[in-house]
Amino acid sequence: MARYQETTQIETLHLPSTITSKGVSATELRPWGAFTVLEEGRGYKIKRIEVKPGHRLSLQMHHHRSEHWIVVSGTARVTCGEKEVLLSNNESTYVPQCTSHRLENPGVIPLVLIEVQNGEYLGEDDIIRYQDDYARTKD
Repeated sequence: MARYQETTQIETLHLPSTITSKGVSATELRPWGAFTVLEEGRGYKIKRIEVKPGHRLSLQMHHHRSEHWIVVSGTARVTCGEKEVLLSNNESTYVPQCTSHRLENPGVIPLVLIEVQNGEYLGEDDIIRYQDDYARTKD
């Protein structure tokens, strides 16, 4: 009998430091649900966001980033500027930089979505809150 010897060659992809990811952070709880940073690199951040049924995030704006939202499960009511739209599983929307927006879960199951942020600065302190159900606006 002939013997078969399998060899595996593993190729390593070396990325420039400008696009190497920083890793994953822990889940952060919020009054409306939670978010987890899945990956972050220079100029982008990817989050998994879960919004409890009947809850919503603040009406807010960001100076330094835009956002793409992709619904994984549940229903999202999205306010973006003057428009309001309902999104379901596998639907998405874009929130331009410096545009007021809000995410809401009008359904009875948790809303899960993936958020992709793009911009020069992606810190959590780049939030201007106009209205908030949890009294987090600055007077």
